[in-house]
Amino acid sequence: MIEQNFIKIYETSFKNNWSQLALTDYKDQNSLTYGQVAEEIARIHLFFEEIGLKQGDKVSLIGKNHSSWSLVFLATFTYGAVIVPILHEFNSDSVLHIIEHSDSQCAFVNENIWSTLDQDRVAIPTFSIPSFDLLKSKDNSHKNIKQNVDAKFDQRYPNGFTKEDIKYAEVDNDKVICINYTSGTTGFSKGVMLTANNYAGNVTYAHSLGLLFPGEKDLAFLPMAHAYGCAFDFLYALSNGVHVTLLDVIPSPQNLVKAFQEIRPNIIITVPLIFEKIYKKKILPIVEKPIVKALLKVPGVNNIIYKKIRKSLIESLGGNFREVIIGGAALGKDIEAFFHKIKFPFTVGYGMTECAPLISYDHHYDFVPTSCGSILNGIMEARIDSPDPENIPGEIQVKGENVMAGYYKNPEATKEAFTEDGWLKTGDSGVLVGRRLFIKGRIKTMLLGSNGQNIYPEEIEAKINNMPYVAESLVVQRDGKLVAIIHPDYAELRDNNIDTDSITEIMNNNRITLNNSLARYEKINIIEIKNDEFEKTPKKSIKRFMYS
Repeated sequence: MIEQNFIKIYETSFKNNWSQLALTDYKDQNSLTYGQVAEEIARIHLFFEEIGLKQGDKVSLIGKNHSSWSLVFLATFTYGAVIVPILHEFNSDSVLHIIEHSDSQCAFVNENIWSTLDQDRVAIPTFSIPSFDLLKSKDNSHKNIKQNVDAKFDQRYPNGFTKEDIKYAEVDNDKVICINYTSGTTGFSKGVMLTANNYAGNVTYAHSLGLLFPGEKDLAFLPMAHAYGCAFDFLYALSNGVHVTLLDVIPSPQNLVKAFQEIRPNIIITVPLIFEKIYKKKILPIVEKPIVKALLKVPGVNNIIYKKIRKSLIESLGGNFREVIIGGAALGKDIEAFFHKIKFPFTVGYGMTECAPLISYDHHYDFVPTSCGSILNGIMEARIDSPDPENIPGEIQVKGENVMAGYYKNPEATKEAFTEDGWLKTGDSGVLVGRRLFIKGRIKTMLLGSNGQNIYPEEIEAKINNMPYVAESLVVQRDGKLVAIIHPDYAELRDNNIDTDSITEIMNNNRITLNNSLARYEKINIIEIKNDEFEKTPKKSIKRFMYS
């Protein structure tokens, strides 16, 4: 058990950073200091009292990154209730199923999302964010709740809300404080029960790494309803006096670059998709030019070119960050090798929702290409289910402070997730050299060649995704043959005035080039064009089960 109580971390942070900026909504530039965050949390606690919420009750929260979303999340676990964050990208049926399955006693929903739901299926008091207006109640008994809360707040804090008024629920670290539903890549989502200790493990470990310091800046553009963005862009940042700007606009490359340059964050927490797009759109067109290709072969000159590319890339991302942390999925090996070659300050970590989420990490200056960092020292342990863990891939299994309590109301899935001796089965295949982890792929996605060879489709997909006019791809096996399903980059085709009738020829040429770089048993036999984007999980991983 982590010694530091998770709830107390925020009591301390809000008091110590009282006048510092805590949260800013990027779009309208509304800002709250740590003191104002604490005051708003106190109001929401009174809101909970008015609706009769008890400690241990569940609260559903559906919305995009916004200060109001953040306040409800913080207020829920500091009240002693259990937060159920629901990704705004889930479809309507999934949202309604999670509200019901989680046994939530109330819900807070962004008004735009509320309009898309079958409201007749919502049987609990529901309030809008950011306004906190009543959206639905069985008997409209909560109609005047905002006025009641305002009056009650004035009575309880007649001299105004101060640091000394911050006192949160007594919640032991072994208690569940969040149920995070993840859609995963193999089927319907399960409710991951995360304890205060799971979050404390992630937050206190991040403190020990010195990733951020009081008064520094962070840009939160990953969905905070997902464990990765929630733990580091949000919970860790606010535990340490950091100013978090919440990107409440579409995180397109154009919007991100603009925001990076305006905010100049001290750290960047992202997923591979972002950097794969940067590499493909900004860097690859430069390094593929014949003259540049030739110059890169000249010792000394190549380092000058790499330095210029690195400088330009750093400046486009604000120029003020110490490190880029990439997680949520594997980064393509070719892209990773290039960033490492130009000495760009990045690292790749590994985790899963069931560990809230972190399992392994290295600072960028310790990062070893193709690895995903070292197992968290003193926090987590890992083993490989293999006769030779350093050389023969096997399932990665973990235990430690960050491991979940189980799946909500699903003892069968919980039992299946753990080994007989209590290790969490990650479902990922890898090797472990010392404490450094190297992932090969998902066990469930691994394919077998005709002679029993292990084929990791993610590695082939990474190569395909770097080929001309490819937006994304998926490799599957049909009748013993490997098929590459490709979604073309139609925007790039338009930009280059290439007719869509040429797609088949372009992709077949890609296939020939690709196969020259693959082992015989990995070669792609068939290209299948997909006009629409693939369905994805919250981590932006393709839902493979839909296309196998």
